[in-house]
Amino acid sequence: MKLSLPALGFAAMLAAGAPAFGANYSGVSYAARNQNNSNYTQYQTTRSTTTRSYTNSGGYGTYGTSNGQYYYGQQPVNRSQMYSSGYQGATTTRTATTTKNKSVRKTVKRKYYLAHPFFQPTEGKFGSITDLSSNQASYSFEITPAAGVTMDDTKAKWTMDQLAIKEDFSFGITDRFGVLLMGRYDSTKYKFDWSTAPDDKMDDSGFNIYGAGLQWRFADNEKWIATLSGYYERQQDIANEFVADLKFGYKVSKSTIYGLVRGWLMNFDDEMYGNGIKGTTAGGYEEAMFLSYDDDAARTFFFEAGAGVFSVLSEDWTLNIEALVGNYDWHNQSSIKAMVGFQPNDWFALDLYVKTSFFDSADGKSLDYYQTESGIWGYGGTAKLDKYKEMSIGGQLIFYF
Repeated sequence: MKLSLPALGFAAMLAAGAPAFGANYSGVSYAARNQNNSNYTQYQTTRSTTTRSYTNSGGYGTYGTSNGQYYYGQQPVNRSQMYSSGYQGATTTRTATTTKNKSVRKTVKRKYYLAHPFFQPTEGKFGSITDLSSNQASYSFEITPAAGVTMDDTKAKWTMDQLAIKEDFSFGITDRFGVLLMGRYDSTKYKFDWSTAPDDKMDDSGFNIYGAGLQWRFADNEKWIATLSGYYERQQDIANEFVADLKFGYKVSKSTIYGLVRGWLMNFDDEMYGNGIKGTTAGGYEEAMFLSYDDDAARTFFFEAGAGVFSVLSEDWTLNIEALVGNYDWHNQSSIKAMVGFQPNDWFALDLYVKTSFFDSADGKSLDYYQTESGIWGYGGTAKLDKYKEMSIGGQLIFYF
């Protein structure tokens, strides 16, 4: 039932690919990243030979150069001097050759790239990733009313427009273990854009996500790198979430090719979750409509897997491309993300990214539709979805100190 009344109440949206940490969630964008052999030294041994000539112009006189800078204060004794002792006026030339070995230390310093997907602070260091993003999600739907239900309009488009700022703050307990705190504030506008009837709208803002976790880099050598992470997150008025994240990468030349596997245990506050809106009529009745993603979801699981490549383009520029395939309970989705990073020094980086879905199994899916009539809640029919899309554009400021 289309509600032509003030949009009060709720609209809960768990973005695919972002069920645990926002619509631009792309790989637990926590500081679950790691170090890529930041420094190494190379030693080499060189052999150098120095040849000098000295002139003796007085037999037993002192040795020196023509400009009066003496090498020796006293004439060295050698066979040449003994043989020439009877020739006081003769001039002799002597060549002295010295040979020495010396060790030269050559140090090549590699940057600790903060945008690396395995970034993680080393012992005693802090990492801060501040993410500012614009996130959009939408789908069209058409409602087939249940028997006895009448509707003013059955076709609409649901949209979500969101601005979010998210902070991931991490600390290295050791070079391999780290702890993370996270939080996100967002401002979101929801809208049901009906084809003929007036639209329904709702705004929501607040500190809606927070959590903490641990990170363990259990492998890091010349070729391989791997991390295992675990987190707890709270989505206000929606769910408690427990997340496990495994990443593994292979280093080749200036790139790291990696894969990831991630899972969520979702404990929802209610048995249903989805998108809805509610309000109060002039007669004082509360009326609402609700599109349910899952009617029995007190506890459920989300999974995703993906692959990516992180490359150093030049000393200050990096590129990260990542593709994900996920199962988010009621639908599956494939997405891709590209991020360009600029890092002029060892402690600061600026990244810009875009992420978009390119496949979603929600298209063609029918969701249960519920409504209230004169304050009585009941089943209202089904809503068939089409053109499900998600997109995020954002930037990150990363500090390491």
